[in-house]
Amino acid sequence: MNIDQEPVKETLKDGSKSWSWSVENLEPIKVEPYGPDAREVLPGIMAAPKDFQYEGYRGNMSTWKEYGRWFALLNKGRDVLPEATKAKVAEITAGLRSDREKAEALYHFLQSKTRYVNIKLGIGGLQPFPAEVVDKNGYGDCKALSNYMVALLKEAGVKSYYAIIMAGDDAPPVIEDFPSHQANHVIVAIPQAKDTLWLECTSQTNPFGYQGKFTGDRKALLVTEDGGKLVNTIRYPDSLNRQERKAEVYLDIAGNGKGTVKTWYSGLQYENGGLHWILNDQFDAQKKWALRHTGIPSFNLDRFSFENRKAKLPEAVVSLELTLNRMASVSGKRLFLSPNLMNRLSFLPEESQQRKTDLQIDFGYVDIDSIVYHVPENLYPEFLPEPILISSPFGEYQANFVIDQGSVVYIRKMSLREGRYPASQYSAYVDFRKAITKADNLKLVCLSKT
Repeated sequence: MNIDQEPVKETLKDGSKSWSWSVENLEPIKVEPYGPDAREVLPGIMAAPKDFQYEGYRGNMSTWKEYGRWFALLNKGRDVLPEATKAKVAEITAGLRSDREKAEALYHFLQSKTRYVNIKLGIGGLQPFPAEVVDKNGYGDCKALSNYMVALLKEAGVKSYYAIIMAGDDAPPVIEDFPSHQANHVIVAIPQAKDTLWLECTSQTNPFGYQGKFTGDRKALLVTEDGGKLVNTIRYPDSLNRQERKAEVYLDIAGNGKGTVKTWYSGLQYENGGLHWILNDQFDAQKKWALRHTGIPSFNLDRFSFENRKAKLPEAVVSLELTLNRMASVSGKRLFLSPNLMNRLSFLPEESQQRKTDLQIDFGYVDIDSIVYHVPENLYPEFLPEPILISSPFGEYQANFVIDQGSVVYIRKMSLREGRYPASQYSAYVDFRKAITKADNLKLVCLSKT
């Protein structure tokens, strides 16, 4: 990759062949912010065997189909369940009509019965424990737990597949025309009439059918009866990754306030700042998260609550009650207030006039904030900014300021579009973010009537 040099080819004394590349005096390549995967710009070599044998298991890697057949060989005969567990499956799924209902019930059974351990050495790094071993011990790695889940579903008459995938928020994309081992994880796929259900079997808390940033929007290799098949996992479009916040703030004449804030996080925003990890955690962990992710300079956290709404597209709801010391500044008869309570865009990417690589925005989302400020009766808005609209190929920003029965209503909506853009548009992207940062820091001015 990114090497135009032909290799030096040699035949060694033992008859084997050697191909070698050598480079010297390479100039450093700057990995630019918001750039594509490093493999697109850095020189490198990848190699994989066509025919191979690993600890007694012979395989072929010339196509994804053949490589999938090798994994099927590794898994053969490892889906046998004890009779007692077969009876348990029948009990769990009794009265359930659809494959989806059966799969969800068995997934919750898996989560309650098993825990994750990491197995990497030797053939154990590629071959799962037998299902009966997982059933007995109550633990396994991603391979073993996924194989166990496939066995449970098979017993219930639900068709599913063992799926090999490169997991991780920053996982490199699969090179599709180079069949090889480009994976570090295993999950389960359940084909449906209109879509596919995907199950993360290593988590005891993951919502049923939710993939998120860990395995969503990429290629997975299904191990089917006919061999391996590359398929797409769930993509989460920008419009589904939403953060919606509603708040009310009561200000006094000295600029201090009391506020209630309720925020809904859905789609990939369900994972904001590790939120999904602490939804089922203890009081102290949740309090730390709330303190760390409430972007207000000075506040006291009086009360809080977390609600976990599990679904294929999950939602978390965080409610806060806050004391806001010095929320607004007072100078003479005027009170100065920054209406954007806790969602200001502050990070600006570095500027570059010599951008070489494309601009890659990996995460698109929609944020909506609606905040009502109740000001004392003897104050009235002296200056109210005009509505703001910032449009660009990368997204859109709107801010509106309205007087409603003596209160100031601030509504902010920002959308960012996932996508790949030419390097020539990078400066425009920086300008887009600068304009939003400026708009997020506008101030309202209220004047005393007396």
